[in-house]
Amino acid sequence: MSAAIVGWSHLPFGRLSDETVESLIVKAANGALADAGIDAADVDEIVLGHFNAGFSAQDFTASLVLQADPALRFKPATRVENACATGSAAVHQGVRAVHSGAARFVLVVGVEQMTTTPGPEIGQNLLKASYLAEEGDIPAGFAGVFGKIAGAYFQKYGDQSDALAAIAAKNHKNGVKNPFAQMRKDLGYDFCRTESEKNPFVAGPLKRTDCSLVSDGAAAIVLTNTETALGMKKAVAFRSTAHAQDFLPMSKRDILKFEGCATAWDRALKSAGVTLDDLSFVETHDCFTIAELIEYEAMGLAPEGQGAKAVLEGWTEVGGKLPVNVSGGLKAKGHPIGATGVSMHAITAMQLAGEAGDMQLPNAEIGGIFNMGGAAVANYVSVLQALK
Repeated sequence: MSAAIVGWSHLPFGRLSDETVESLIVKAANGALADAGIDAADVDEIVLGHFNAGFSAQDFTASLVLQADPALRFKPATRVENACATGSAAVHQGVRAVHSGAARFVLVVGVEQMTTTPGPEIGQNLLKASYLAEEGDIPAGFAGVFGKIAGAYFQKYGDQSDALAAIAAKNHKNGVKNPFAQMRKDLGYDFCRTESEKNPFVAGPLKRTDCSLVSDGAAAIVLTNTETALGMKKAVAFRSTAHAQDFLPMSKRDILKFEGCATAWDRALKSAGVTLDDLSFVETHDCFTIAELIEYEAMGLAPEGQGAKAVLEGWTEVGGKLPVNVSGGLKAKGHPIGATGVSMHAITAMQLAGEAGDMQLPNAEIGGIFNMGGAAVANYVSVLQALK
């Protein structure tokens, strides 16, 4: 445990038309610094997670973090991108800077503004996270990619519509208690299970309730070394981090196995010296409900083809053997691409520090995070535990 989170800030996710990428960055950065109780002058390095891909006319955004405070001028600042795992890529880069001794305090910010982009362009921008040479013509954009995955899963293992609806209903129910969530409404299993005018099929067997939301938002965390963290008001340490990058074309792998996800989980758990049974909860990447279903199998919660059992038998509910997406996940919380991974780390830190409010789990000791870019291409896992 060489790095720890000592402060965080999480803005509400949603349709934030009065905000800009810059204003979101500034609010999140200043919030995290204030929460950590440090001055901007104390920051040694800045890492910004911002996918962009055409959502913002302003590119080259690393220096926008400096707008938060003049004392950040001349600090090293880098923008990173790894599709929908951009936020975790930023966090892991910050952890490495602390681990190496290159920085004592690192400010990590994740941001995205998506809703000001016209609908057709949103689909085009998101599809850039697929292998365009083979997957660029799939109908319904990125939803079509996961619709194809869902269709193949159904063909191999049978109709999983009950399980997908249960995942959507679980996450929307959890999202009601998350003050940062874009959609705080318990939709119920029946609504999520039934095709209707308000819940039409979008791609393959995926309905609207199977797809995460288009969102604006930002989150930020402050990282430091564990020795420094012990002297601060709160500290949540990284027991381990793991990153496994897989082939981009789906044609080069068994897309139903999410092998990069499985590899990252295996590495992170072994490095942390824990098993899945030791985790109090997991925040996982439910960009689509089929993704969460397959992730149950990839993390080792259920055997291949049997992920449905985990949700239908209540294992992943609050109060179950391994609560998954207590925050409401991307499904209810929203999915502003560059902010998602930072959000996952901030909310996990809140849980472990006992500061999660209505979302708080009793006796939360160790939390797991899985953040994914593309269709299981960029795979990041973090295992966190309260240090004090």
